[in-house]
Amino acid sequence: MATPKISIIIPTLNEAKLIGSLLQHLFQTSDKKNIAEILVIDGGSTDQTVQTALKFGASVHKAKRGRASQMNLGASKAVGDILYFLHADTLPPKNFDLFIVQAVEEKSQSGCFRMRFDSKNPVLRFFAWLSRINHTLCRGGDQSLFVTKEVFFGNGGFNENYLIYEDSEFIGRLYKHAHFKVLPQRVTTSARKYRQKGWLKVQFHFAMIHLKNYLGAGPDELYRYYSKKLL
Repeated sequence: MATPKISIIIPTLNEAKLIGSLLQHLFQTSDKKNIAEILVIDGGSTDQTVQTALKFGASVHKAKRGRASQMNLGASKAVGDILYFLHADTLPPKNFDLFIVQAVEEKSQSGCFRMRFDSKNPVLRFFAWLSRINHTLCRGGDQSLFVTKEVFFGNGGFNENYLIYEDSEFIGRLYKHAHFKVLPQRVTTSARKYRQKGWLKVQFHFAMIHLKNYLGAGPDELYRYYSKKLL
């Protein structure tokens, strides 16, 4: 059987400062034989995100704003067998494509990498360490996400009612219906929100969002809380 190929899907909104370096990193750290395409799904950027993404060789599609709807559009456009969802401020490890393909060939239908922040803050380093634990409480979009196309559509994709927490909500469904593997290599993700808002404030309110979801809060209530506390 042919080796499965990866479609990389990157939702963006005003990421001109990061998208070029991310795309360059992806080309330098992967083997093009494993990559079917890189899709940048833009939610209405007013900076040079789209132009920069095109310059660095990505395919760009415009979508309504909202990561869930952007990523769903990317999945609908993808030609690869494996969908790899990646934030613009997250850098995968070298040979990430090989690790993902091997995991899928070994029957892991979905999964992510461990993570680290681009910060030496001891509290952030501790929370990043927790990403090695294979439990839904330790999952998030910053760890990136791979999933076979069949499993993605079989589980309904991202719930577009969620303007935040869409990654965690979808991953929770994947844990119930697919084999989810946490790969030992690490992505490096930006701690920019922690720098902007304060690490203690951000971590506290993210914990509250997790708690509210656990207690049954819906997508509108989660977004209202996020908007009030962290926007």
